[in-house]
Amino acid sequence: MNSDRIVGIDLGTTNSLVAFMEGETPVVIPGADGLNLVPSVVALDENDKIVVGNAARKYLIETPERAVYSIKRLMGRGIDDVQDELKLFHFHLADDLHPGEVLRIKLGGKTFTPPEISAFILRQLKRNAERYFGAPVSQAVITVPAYFNDAQRQATKDAGRIAGLDVLRLVNEPTAASLAYGLHHKKNGVVAVYDFGGGTFDVSILKLNDGIFEVIATNGDTHLGGDDIDNLLIAIALNDIRGSFTADFTRNSEVVATIRKAVIETKITLSSQDAARLDVELPEGRRYQREITRQQFEQLIQPIVQRTAGPCRLALKDAEKKPDQIDEVVLVGGSTRIPMVQSLVQELFQRPPHTGQNPDEVVALGAAVQAKILSGGSEATRDMLLLDVTPLSLGIEVAGGVTDKIILRNSTIPASATQQYTTQIDGQSNVAIHVLQGERELAQDCRSLARFDLRGVPPMPAGLPRIEVKFLIDANGILHVSAREQRSGKQAEIDVQPSYGLTDEQVESMILDSFDNAEEDFRQRQLIEARSEAQTILAALEKGKGSPAWAKLGNSEKKQIAKYEKMLNQVRNEDDYLAIRKVIGELNQASTHLAELMMDTAVSAALEGKTMDEIGKDQPGNLPETGHALAKAEFS
Repeated sequence: MNSDRIVGIDLGTTNSLVAFMEGETPVVIPGADGLNLVPSVVALDENDKIVVGNAARKYLIETPERAVYSIKRLMGRGIDDVQDELKLFHFHLADDLHPGEVLRIKLGGKTFTPPEISAFILRQLKRNAERYFGAPVSQAVITVPAYFNDAQRQATKDAGRIAGLDVLRLVNEPTAASLAYGLHHKKNGVVAVYDFGGGTFDVSILKLNDGIFEVIATNGDTHLGGDDIDNLLIAIALNDIRGSFTADFTRNSEVVATIRKAVIETKITLSSQDAARLDVELPEGRRYQREITRQQFEQLIQPIVQRTAGPCRLALKDAEKKPDQIDEVVLVGGSTRIPMVQSLVQELFQRPPHTGQNPDEVVALGAAVQAKILSGGSEATRDMLLLDVTPLSLGIEVAGGVTDKIILRNSTIPASATQQYTTQIDGQSNVAIHVLQGERELAQDCRSLARFDLRGVPPMPAGLPRIEVKFLIDANGILHVSAREQRSGKQAEIDVQPSYGLTDEQVESMILDSFDNAEEDFRQRQLIEARSEAQTILAALEKGKGSPAWAKLGNSEKKQIAKYEKMLNQVRNEDDYLAIRKVIGELNQASTHLAELMMDTAVSAALEGKTMDEIGKDQPGNLPETGHALAKAEFS
């Protein structure tokens, strides 16, 4: 067997899988128990040894304080992010956690971080593959939800490294599904991938064109999935039990775990039958039973299912496609087996969804295809090219608290972009770079990703330094930012490791907010930029009055400049940016001669007493480019 074989892994919220390309076809590798799905459950047995998968499920019921599930929902998140949902889990966090710190989960007398727990699952999948191949496996492609942010992606890569895997690529789950789908449908067209799994929801619109898979839009909710349906049914059952029995069994974690298992079985049954019985054995010989019809079930879950509609409509809008322009709809994730979900998808995209693939396996199969592409390809994959996109715009804060977008939302990745900036303050030698993510015009309304300083810039007049800021998003969707002052060569860079402070509601509403506030945001940006320009021109004029050039102006020119200077001082703090712009234009026109005289004086002084050869050596090129003036700048 090939010891360099690269496997594809779907690290799921509920179940995880590992797959590889067998000839021209992707196949899932079964575990020692013969099952393809490895439940994403990790437990600590009575001997304090780690147990994973189906073998760990019994601990959810027997000793739930020693078992953990749905760990994917905690990856890359902080304690403030998960407070509201902790009550839905039977496991507990370490007692000494602080805001901004990586979470630690208590299992028995030990604590583990989410990446460590995920690593146990990955290690089990790695063992399954090694047993199947009879050879070591050290490289993998791992899938993540398209809306995983940088912290969540980094946490996934960390889990792979802990498990002894070289993670060659993180692939968005809907994109992986489209690869598996593409093996069987060699045609051009537009495909919608609707991925409703255990813990996350994603929708992607992909364009298939002669073997090129391009994601043209993506949207979703990082915290919406089948778990929410389970938790709703659990809450109803707990409420029923509290009202039916004098003893409060609902405080018993073993009872809660037993209820969870029962409601999942009931949910699965209702996908194929019109009714199901929820049957839970309680302590003291008691029993809780409830008949649930599919109609009742659908009424209960309708708000959860409807939450997937908004991201679908936004993705269509971003892709500039109407529902009738979608050629196929692909379903991914176990929750898409629910008939109500399939009906909603058909309504949204105006066509029956494609159900030919096993929705639980399609992401892992696609990861195997991507793994094959990375290893050199095969007859089935050699002409395939996968183009992913970044879901939100990335940029920096500039003068006046404005967001300057450097890489736009839905840009194909890997991606890089460079923008030129300068300083606002004379003699400034330290520039603070504030990296942002979001669609709003003002920095305060976007998500703060990182801050770093570019130090040691030689003191120069404002506007003279050339500061080049470069953004690079690698194939895993992780951002690298660098800043370089081109004249001096001073450089600083950072791999963005964002804080944990982003809530799921913020992620979900970022794009909606940008639409709702677009007009006012744009007006505010125009106003800030006009005021900033007014301040710059007034400062330059003040400097000009103290130069020899001022004495060369006629009285009428000086009076004209003074007139518009006074007018600009009067209007620059008003809320009408058009009025500010108008006076800026008039003052610029009135002071054109002054600017020319100042330039002549500066050039004459610079050239005095120098030969032509010396002049040539002194010139760095053209006159300095003036980009956006960086905000939040410091000087020392």
